[in-house]
Amino acid sequence: MNYRNIDDLNHCILQHLSILPRDFDLIVGVPRSGMFPANLLALYLNLPVTDIDSFRNGHIYQTGERGKTFNMNNIHNVLVVDDSIATGKAMKKCRELLKDIEHLYNIQYCVIYAVPLHSHSVDYFFEIVDYPRFFQWNIMNHSILQKTCMDIDGVLCADPTPEENDDGEKYRHFLLNAPPLFIPKVTIGTLVTSRLEKYRPETEAWLQKNHVKYNKLVMLNLPDMAARQRANCHASFKAKEYGSSTDNMLFVESSMTQAVEINRLTKKPVLCTETFQMIYESKSLYYNLKSGETFPWLRRFMIRMRNKLSSHSTSSTCNNGCKMWKKFFQRSV
Repeated sequence: MNYRNIDDLNHCILQHLSILPRDFDLIVGVPRSGMFPANLLALYLNLPVTDIDSFRNGHIYQTGERGKTFNMNNIHNVLVVDDSIATGKAMKKCRELLKDIEHLYNIQYCVIYAVPLHSHSVDYFFEIVDYPRFFQWNIMNHSILQKTCMDIDGVLCADPTPEENDDGEKYRHFLLNAPPLFIPKVTIGTLVTSRLEKYRPETEAWLQKNHVKYNKLVMLNLPDMAARQRANCHASFKAKEYGSSTDNMLFVESSMTQAVEINRLTKKPVLCTETFQMIYESKSLYYNLKSGETFPWLRRFMIRMRNKLSSHSTSSTCNNGCKMWKKFFQRSV
């Protein structure tokens, strides 16, 4: 599983910024996922930015002035930016949208992440990220959630305060009125929560009110909060459900401590919403090197090597040995 978060995206852009010529006059983002990297590129290159529809209508954003009309006669070289390319359909649609005005500009196309099969479909790409791949900015609406176990508190809704967590009326009020956080538009496979089974009616009522779709809800079958505290089985309880089926491909957990423990028990990936970091092999030497917890200087060196090899592998001089080392560094950092 290849995963990139916003920090990875920003780092990738900074590391590969030099591949872009400096003669562009305008950055055009592809809504929605392409707008974030487009804005970052515009910031780092000190260029105006807009979206595709606004570009077609002659509107550019600059220095906080949304919708300001520019003299488009001063715009010659345009870079259209998306976050990634997969099947190539989205980029093809972009080209179709701009077909009526492409004769007026020198338009080139860029993505941050490309799959090997379609890297040739754009003029510039920053990194090859093959399938299966997931990004922080769209994973909560990805079909993988149908094969995902997900925590509730800290993910779908805010955690209760110590005052609210009284195992009484204040807690029931919280369960019915908890502020929502990340609400997916797709169906979640299994909700796994350390909430007590006796609070199922309140939990189901909140889920329905907030339009959360799911196949199964698993709750902790203990009599009260004191029993739950004595059991202290939050992570092991979640790991048991997660590891019970090979269909479960991902767990989404709010606590980094629990995420690490769930991963340790199941040896399966866990996405932690505390940092939006993917936990792969926690507490192993491999994981500690990959995360930078152990020998952070070594991880920085491996990232530099990966980036150099990624750049070199696009040239015709890259042999099988080069490609082998490239794959090694891609898996290692």
